[in-house]
Amino acid sequence: MTEYPLIITITEDEIDLNELTDQITLPQTGAVVLFTGVVRGETKRENRETSLLEYEAYIPMAESKMRQVAAEIRERWPVIQGIAIVQRIGKLKPQTPTTLIACGASHRDSGVFDAARYGIDRLKEIVPVWKKEVSPSGETWIDGHFTPTTGE
Repeated sequence: MTEYPLIITITEDEIDLNELTDQITLPQTGAVVLFTGVVRGETKRENRETSLLEYEAYIPMAESKMRQVAAEIRERWPVIQGIAIVQRIGKLKPQTPTTLIACGASHRDSGVFDAARYGIDRLKEIVPVWKKEVSPSGETWIDGHFTPTTGE
């Protein structure tokens, strides 16, 4: 069985999209889909301004869950080659990338778009990352989707 690239990272450093793309791209890769979450400075539908988001994670568990997400992607889309899952932590200003899911495959019609979408949805669902929103009116911890179950 071919060993495909896998990058799982939780970092305070800036996300380098080109470097990550290079790291998951193989000679037979013809498509890489990147999803990058970015700090939103304004949420118009709620008429809310955000000065910064502060991300925290329980790193050992978060990395384990990120590996689970990658394994699920590979199980559902066996044609996926390289995968990168990156989460930034720390204080991040608006327009700063916070999260990245990248999936590579031989062709764009291979399910690579669906795989990347699944990756970000599952990351939000099961990876223990918390964020505090700081705005001109104060600070609020934002409820996420992650709820640990017995043994997690």
